[in-house]
Amino acid sequence: MAMFAAFDVAGSGLRASRKWLDAVSDNIANINDVAPTSGRAFQARMVVAQAEDYGSAGGVRVTGAAFGDPQGRVVYQPDHPLADEGGYVRVPDIDLGDQMTQMMIAQRGYQANLSVVKTAQDAYSSALQLGKRR
Repeated sequence: MAMFAAFDVAGSGLRASRKWLDAVSDNIANINDVAPTSGRAFQARMVVAQAEDYGSAGGVRVTGAAFGDPQGRVVYQPDHPLADEGGYVRVPDIDLGDQMTQMMIAQRGYQANLSVVKTAQDAYSSALQLGKRR
């Protein structure tokens, strides 16, 4: 294991958590988007992550994104300007409760990895002080 592997692993976790938070915030921001029934609904984005060098200190990397159903849900809103002749519009099939849970998990992951960086920084600083005399 490299001397500063803790920084690499925690850094990869920070990047993955940040991308996860970006996706969740984008989903929440677009939860009320409306499209005509002839169009596509906003598609929720989910981050796909994978372990690097599983079993060793490889960390994690984001390998891509998965997207929700473009059909979304059709809801009755006859007063909406995009409503069809029957009064229906297409909205994203995004559950706010699920997105809030995802946001909390991603935040905790970010905080945990940031704590690892701080602890490793303190440990390496303390190790450098061992050889100094007063």
